Amino acid sequence: MSRLHAIETKILTIEEAQRSMAMWHIKGDKVVFTNGCFDLLHQGHVTYLAKAAGLGNHLVVGINSDDSLRRLEKGSSRPINPEAARAFVLASLGVVDIVVIFNEDTRKL
Repeated sequence: MSRLHAIETKILTIEEAQRSMAMWHIKGDKVVFTNGCFDLLHQGHVTYLAKAAGLGNHLVVGINSDDSLRRLEKGSSRPINPEAARAFVLASLGVVDIVVIFNEDTRKL
């Protein structure tokens, strides 16, 4: 599997993520979930995600869809990066196991 493909396979639907999480739970693994916009990924985001990953065996990150980000009143010019690009950048981080895109204003898995 190419490195590019490995990144792309981390971006899942909510249903796919829930199946993976269920399998991890069966194995006794601890899953950590966090969510946000992550429109302009910066050092603070990466530090936060690395610390979150350290709280368990797997880190799942939910990102707001473009539509939900606009509803959060982040400004008319937001998002700067479309949801697919934001998901790809997050999935490229070694500490992130799964990325999901959600349409709600906030999300729990």
